[in-house]
Amino acid sequence: MWRCALPPLLRYPTVDELAARASALVARHPGGARLRTVGMSRAGTPLWLLSVGHGTRQALVVAGPHANEPVGGGTVLRLAERALADPLLTEGADATWNLLLSLDPDGLRRNEGWLHGPYTLGRHFRNFFRPGFLEQPEWLPDGADAVTLPETRALLDVQDELRPFLQCSLHGVDVGGGFVELTHDLPGLAGRVAHHAARLGIPRELGPYDTLYWPVLGPAVFRIPPPRRGDLAAAITEAAVESTWYHPHRYGTVTAIVEAPMWGVTAVEDGSPPLDAAAVLRGVSRTLRHDTQRLARLFARVRPFVTAAPDAERLLAPVDDYLLVCPGIADSWDPDVDDGSHPLPPLSTAHLAALRISGRRLTLRTAGLLHQLVRAAGTDPVDALPELDRLIDEWCADYRDDCGARWIPVQRQVEYQARVVQSVFELAGRHTRVGSRSGEPGWGSQAAVPMHLE
Repeated sequence: MWRCALPPLLRYPTVDELAARASALVARHPGGARLRTVGMSRAGTPLWLLSVGHGTRQALVVAGPHANEPVGGGTVLRLAERALADPLLTEGADATWNLLLSLDPDGLRRNEGWLHGPYTLGRHFRNFFRPGFLEQPEWLPDGADAVTLPETRALLDVQDELRPFLQCSLHGVDVGGGFVELTHDLPGLAGRVAHHAARLGIPRELGPYDTLYWPVLGPAVFRIPPPRRGDLAAAITEAAVESTWYHPHRYGTVTAIVEAPMWGVTAVEDGSPPLDAAAVLRGVSRTLRHDTQRLARLFARVRPFVTAAPDAERLLAPVDDYLLVCPGIADSWDPDVDDGSHPLPPLSTAHLAALRISGRRLTLRTAGLLHQLVRAAGTDPVDALPELDRLIDEWCADYRDDCGARWIPVQRQVEYQARVVQSVFELAGRHTRVGSRSGEPGWGSQAAVPMHLE
């Protein structure tokens, strides 16, 4: 067993707590750990990189690429402790662990209204923040050369400096299960993920909406297709648009996206065939369409008086994004609307559960952002807050009572994600020693295609 150098995390760390705990680790291990800034956020917050070990083979782990997914901060601290305690992870592997504490610290600060709990769905969504897609630092909508976000530029520069054999991007699922996305197959990973998930009581998501058309490498493990220029709808659903995931591909880097859930739902690991997939799809798409229309009407009422709220632009951008793409997403799921140009693959019960969760997620996030806009405005002449409270309570109850969403303690989320990252580290080390095809000229330039047509 590993011995922790710091007290265990029972809650998500804030930006300041991440820096303080990392500094404490360096003070305790001045010969084994270093802390440096690799850039500054738009608000002037340092982007801290914690490095452990002195090996020639670089591993890069990126926490907090999405502001509302704080589990990665705890995970990088846990990984640092383990790398300091276990020489097999550093000297034994000729490796250095480079741990970016938070890629979007400004966004993480905006989530501090729920980070320390109590952890309820209602509290989470009423205080949820995730920026609009043009402000998300892993996305490269115009390619790497046109990057304007300082957080994105800092990450690209670190990738080019380190040329890592492994990059892990740490993400969190608000409601659902854990899964992994890879740029290269790592045989044996699915079995390790299953083992870690079973030991820690983490449901595995067998059919995430993110990966609907992606090749399956094993239960809850998927291959990321080569990147393509994507529109907003593609980016909002985590499709393989151009991103920092593939930027170090030229160096032979294996990239893994490791997702850990906050509220687990057992249905997302039910691989059985559904009784009537078409009926479920009609219901899910109809619900998403109906709820989006309710929110759009409410937004039209509140917009005139919330635009002057402090920093309203950053809250308005994701609301506009969600309301823009939701109708098209609903149509893409509806068997009565499908025009045959992009047919859905065969769906399991797990896929249908994930689609239902995804539709509810989009509307809950929108409602939560609207709630914050009205609160920030300090006035509510159209009585929007009571209506938003009713919607948020109703939709959270759907997650809790109908989907069976259950809270997973923070320390278990962190432990699961850290164990999966370590498994990826070990398998990727073998992969890169054998050699990969990742450097072949032109590889990765094709458009992504549905998994059943690949």
